[in-house]
Amino acid sequence: MPLGTPRPGDVAALEIVPKLTPAAPTTPSIPPPPAAGPWRSYKEIIANLSGRIVEAQKPIRVLNSIKWDPSIWETFKRSRFKDVPKIGPESYGEELGLDPKQKVAEFDEIIRDIEKDLPSSDGLAHILTATAQQFRDVVQMLQARGTPGFYAYSRKLYGSPKDMYPDGKTTVRDSAFVLYDLLTNLQDELGSPSPRDVPATKAVDILNARLTAYFGESTVRVAEDDGIFADAAAGSDYVKIRRGAQFSMRDIDLFEVHEGWVHLATSLNGQAQPVAKWLSKGPPRTTAAQEGLAALMEIFTFRTYPRRARRLNDRVLAVDKAEDGADFVQVFDWYRTEGYEEEDCFNATRRVFRGGTTTGGAPFTKDICYSKGIVLNYSFIRACIEHDRPELIPFLFVGKVAHEDVPVLFARTNDGVVKPPRYLPSTFRDLNGLAIWMSYSTFFTRLAGTEVSEHYAKIFRKGA
Repeated sequence: MPLGTPRPGDVAALEIVPKLTPAAPTTPSIPPPPAAGPWRSYKEIIANLSGRIVEAQKPIRVLNSIKWDPSIWETFKRSRFKDVPKIGPESYGEELGLDPKQKVAEFDEIIRDIEKDLPSSDGLAHILTATAQQFRDVVQMLQARGTPGFYAYSRKLYGSPKDMYPDGKTTVRDSAFVLYDLLTNLQDELGSPSPRDVPATKAVDILNARLTAYFGESTVRVAEDDGIFADAAAGSDYVKIRRGAQFSMRDIDLFEVHEGWVHLATSLNGQAQPVAKWLSKGPPRTTAAQEGLAALMEIFTFRTYPRRARRLNDRVLAVDKAEDGADFVQVFDWYRTEGYEEEDCFNATRRVFRGGTTTGGAPFTKDICYSKGIVLNYSFIRACIEHDRPELIPFLFVGKVAHEDVPVLFARTNDGVVKPPRYLPSTFRDLNGLAIWMSYSTFFTRLAGTEVSEHYAKIFRKGA
């Protein structure tokens, strides 16, 4: 029927509008979307929430925010190592680069949205919530720099030497005491010494070549840096080497596996996640798994050595002393009795007291995570082999993870929420050798090891 033609019974309409004229074309009205918004897939929800976490944590720089001015070392030397450095909130001139109140509110909003968008029973929801909560707590920890409040957050986030392992009987400090006795009987290096005669510039060249070969077309770089306290540190796609330092080839071998094969690899594997984007960033809950895995790789590849192992273990004992009230000078003096050079003593002690208080009782507890992480990673891998779940082991490299995350992440590979790790050391790519290594390790432990060793010790004494 042509537009304007009256229909039967439209008399009233004709009386009101005797003649209809063509109207201008109009856009059909679109009903408003439902209050809940457009439909989103599960992957979209996870990608959105995890992307917001990654974006929100960007300005947080923990170690940069608690670094000490180089003049503190010079002042400490002039006191002949007798005066406790005076470090308080005002000593940390470095701005946080964020508004703490706004940043805390931002993470709180993300947490609320996780609870709103995902069911409470969802495994990834638990991981996302814990991650956001910890980044929020890190901001509050940094707000408390130079006060006992810093330690309260540090202990909550990184743990304490007094914490129990999952066996419910052994504390982290207990295991450190056992290892201290074992390592004390070893020389610093067994066999031919490895002199520290490689300058930082040369170390950079060697590592650049090795890591480029390992990661292939991925862009990774190694560069000198004068703003780090450690000999080496890894970032998202780079490794920093302390400018002006001298290294041994043993050090370079160790950096390759610790900083490269583990820290860089987990960062790159995390960055390759289109959905599980949070895996590229490591909140404190992942530190023990991450640092322990890197240290364990040193052991698996036979690149570590006694002095290095002692250094990691001594960090637990130093944190324990400071937690129990030892001040900066007392921990420094303890390191001297352990045979460290004075500048090494200062650097090791500074690691313990940065951010907290130098008068004792409030240390930065992150350094317990190396030795604690070795134990936990070893136990996790062993459990995977003994309980027929070896497929979980490579997922230690899928990104920055906590051990309890791994089964959840593995279960999400079938629907594409999580991508398997691309970069894996050969030890973890073919698990046969690792399985035998673990089996024999357990076998030797259960065999009467002390008595058998004593049999040979008697032969040694006779020969002497």
